Amino acid sequence: MANENEPVAAGAEANSAATAAPSADAPTPAPSEGAEKKVAEAELPQAKKNKKPGVAPRRGKKLRNHLNNVKKKLEDAGSISVKQAVAELKKLKRAKFDETVELHINLGIDPTQSDQMVRGAIPLPHGIGKSVRVAVFCSGDDVAKAKAAGADVVGGADLVEKVQKENFLEFDVVLAAQAMMGQVSRLGKVLGPRGLMPTPKAGTVVPATGDLAQVVREFKAGKVEYRTDKTGQIHAGVGKLSFDEQKLVENITTFVEQIRSVKPSGVKGNFINGVVLSATMSPGIRLSI
Repeated sequence: MANENEPVAAGAEANSAATAAPSADAPTPAPSEGAEKKVAEAELPQAKKNKKPGVAPRRGKKLRNHLNNVKKKLEDAGSISVKQAVAELKKLKRAKFDETVELHINLGIDPTQSDQMVRGAIPLPHGIGKSVRVAVFCSGDDVAKAKAAGADVVGGADLVEKVQKENFLEFDVVLAAQAMMGQVSRLGKVLGPRGLMPTPKAGTVVPATGDLAQVVREFKAGKVEYRTDKTGQIHAGVGKLSFDEQKLVENITTFVEQIRSVKPSGVKGNFINGVVLSATMSPGIRLSI
């Protein structure tokens, strides 16, 4: 009986092997999307694997030590003059691009009071070191004047319609003739959230008696708009790190004096609580102003 069953067992094993072994001609199944992702992640360096959205990569020991030394040096120095701060800022440069020099001013105001809000614009003596695209809403003879002064985008009702229907926003500053504000006001929901809505307080609405061409030239040259945020602070770019030290000193001094001159009447006590100077990739330096 054992001999009779042997061929059957052998045949069963052969059939099982044939079923388990894929044919040489059969196509290889493609790896799933999840499998491909796991393979790609396995090939990444450990630093890339640990990177999370919104979390900066871990700094190396050399950079950490350098930044700690800089921080301690600035804390020990305390508040210093504008000229000294600019010189120190230039020593801290480590980025490969031309960093923006920024001013951060803490004001002693109550941000919840509308009469204490600080807003305006000022032309800096040496500009801000970058090209500014200016759009002007005007009509009639003002169109030619704005174009001659260097405005990048000029138009009237046609430009209002283009912004409204096509979401055209290829500009950095918006100016408007007083006569056009009735139509421009329809763009409040588009321009307002982006901080582009023209307003008399910022000097971006030009009255009928004003010189539109001069206003365009000032903004093209680097006129800086400023306004307090919800915490009562002002942040503004005042030049580039490649500027000469003296030019940066003059720009900074001019901006701070402008802020000092627009102190609201309702503010009691200190108006400017502190001023910090920094570059795009540098720590802040406190100014003795």
